[in-house]
Amino acid sequence: MSDDGFLAEPPTLFLTDADVAELADWDSAIAALSAAYSRPEDPQRTPERVVATTDAGWQRHMPSAPAGGRLGGSKTIAASIRNGVVSYLITLFDQNDSRLAALVDGNRITGIRTAATAAAALTRLVPSGPLTAAVVGSGFEARAQLRAASRVVDIREARVSSPTAANRERFATELSEELGIPVTAVASSEEAVGGASLVLCAARSRDETPTVLADWVDDDATIVSVGSTTPSQKELDPALIGRAGLIVADALAEVLHDSGDMIAAREAGYDPDRVTVSLHDLLGGVTGRPERGIAIYKSTGSGFQDIVLGELLYDRAVERGLGTPLPVGILTIRK
Repeated sequence: MSDDGFLAEPPTLFLTDADVAELADWDSAIAALSAAYSRPEDPQRTPERVVATTDAGWQRHMPSAPAGGRLGGSKTIAASIRNGVVSYLITLFDQNDSRLAALVDGNRITGIRTAATAAAALTRLVPSGPLTAAVVGSGFEARAQLRAASRVVDIREARVSSPTAANRERFATELSEELGIPVTAVASSEEAVGGASLVLCAARSRDETPTVLADWVDDDATIVSVGSTTPSQKELDPALIGRAGLIVADALAEVLHDSGDMIAAREAGYDPDRVTVSLHDLLGGVTGRPERGIAIYKSTGSGFQDIVLGELLYDRAVERGLGTPLPVGILTIRK
């Protein structure tokens, strides 16, 4: 502790969920994350997440100080599973002078960065030419996945499935109009996935049984899986993991050891470690997709993504005069 300290100058900026919506766009987010992941991975700059259990749920802390970036920080997720609510907060610190540059509502960023990172992976996983996409799920994450994928993949048509008919019909109507491609609502995930070259998975079942089975998937399909981020969550059939010729992980250690899909596949006798590589290696040109076989992009999410996108949005906010400068702040202490 010291009395020799100073307040941030310029003042700490608060970005609301509405600010994030105004500042973000898909092309810039995809480009920023593609550039960041093309650099070599440095686990010391993005250590594994820390989860603290609470009486009502959990708190997750995801720190990162990306190489080549000016800002570092973390995203904290506070979840009350008992009450079905969650809050996301991103802190951004200047890596040079340690001032608290910004506090950002992390709700919308979470969906944007997840989908934008997947789209960055698709630039190296999906061959050129028009294709049919399947979307499993019709919520915020599913919508974001199709929006982002459509920026980098030539999607000729899409099919969407989810348990509630009204939700999947609304998804199909709204995304057809927004993206200018035919999106059809179908009654089952099997109907959506069969014959699709690109499968976007963004929904888990209520009982944590897989929502996509191996027998439904074509031999050379590309799959994006973002719905299983903890050991207890399931999205992909273990046999589908077993069929993969390549699995790309946004956070290698966490995908392999903290995703319920990978844990279940290992328990079923498959060896996902053998075919799993980091997204850094894929976008950095160290490895590529094999000529044949299923490719899976598997995401558990990473503070790396939050900070890369947070810095992009912070710089835009300063440039455009958006956000709310805080009238108070924390001291940066001279040591």
